[in-house]
Amino acid sequence: MRTRRMTAIAAVAAIGIMLTACSGGSLSGETANPDSDAESGELVPVTVGLLPIAAAAAVQMGIDAGAFEDQGLDVTVQIGQGGAALLPAVSSGDIQFAVGNPLSVLVAASQGLEMSIIAGYSSVDVPADKLPTGVIVKADSGITTWKDLEGKKVAVNAFNTQGDLSIMGSVEQDGGDPNAVEFTEIAFPDQLAQLEQGNIDAAWVPEPFVGKALATDGLALLGEPMGNVIPGLSSMVTFTSTKYAEENPDIVEKFRAGIAASTDMAMADTDAYRDVIVSYTGMDAAVVANINLENLSADLDESIIEDLSTLALKYGFLEQEPDLSKVLLLN
Repeated sequence: MRTRRMTAIAAVAAIGIMLTACSGGSLSGETANPDSDAESGELVPVTVGLLPIAAAAAVQMGIDAGAFEDQGLDVTVQIGQGGAALLPAVSSGDIQFAVGNPLSVLVAASQGLEMSIIAGYSSVDVPADKLPTGVIVKADSGITTWKDLEGKKVAVNAFNTQGDLSIMGSVEQDGGDPNAVEFTEIAFPDQLAQLEQGNIDAAWVPEPFVGKALATDGLALLGEPMGNVIPGLSSMVTFTSTKYAEENPDIVEKFRAGIAASTDMAMADTDAYRDVIVSYTGMDAAVVANINLENLSADLDESIIEDLSTLALKYGFLEQEPDLSKVLLLN
């Protein structure tokens, strides 16, 4: 059974904005007129909100390599302690861009917080033996298909995310009743212990917990739900406010180009990318050396977001479908 939860806007208000400065770009916090800077030939200052996770490190890699300076941008990174905290910061103009999961953008847009996706960023479109996320079960649990999750307790890090949504979609796709899955909210670092103790039946985790689980006797991978329900589903996208995109199309295009250069750079030299992950996240280098990486690309197939919106509306994650003509501003 699935408990109805707070609306996204209420959740955003409850979480608040928890942002701290990270390295890269100007850290003065001063704002400037983008148009006057562009006309004078000076670098245009913009701020991007990122999460403290491995995949986001590619933006820092691009900043360090001058990918954004090449576009005439002086980029400051601010770290958000949760994806929902980035939305009001972008909406208010406190930051100009952010990288986060597309479902949160759709929910916000459907409730009047106008957001626009301007580029892709990361996805789970990777080889089956390199999955960066997955649902872990006990090897002797008898859970071998998505349908087997009916009546089972499944841990996700937060409700109303792409985790519980894609698991529900996978269960129904497999002929099961998605409403019969009982979701519980447990932080990623605590899920595997709860699974081994029998307090939950399955755990949805990202790296490095997938690798840890597969190296643990008695645990097994059921599958990866996001790419299962929507092939190529984005785990994160690049977004801004619709107002900012409409008022600053040139800057948006330059930032999009910087994201493209950064993600291409990370995929072209994964050893260097892993080094940046270590410095960006503080994770142990030995752990980072063995994690499966998400696929990074600024390219985004609009149909993927359209399918995500349809799925979210079907399961009540959206009360109404957002105006995708405003949400999708990819060129």
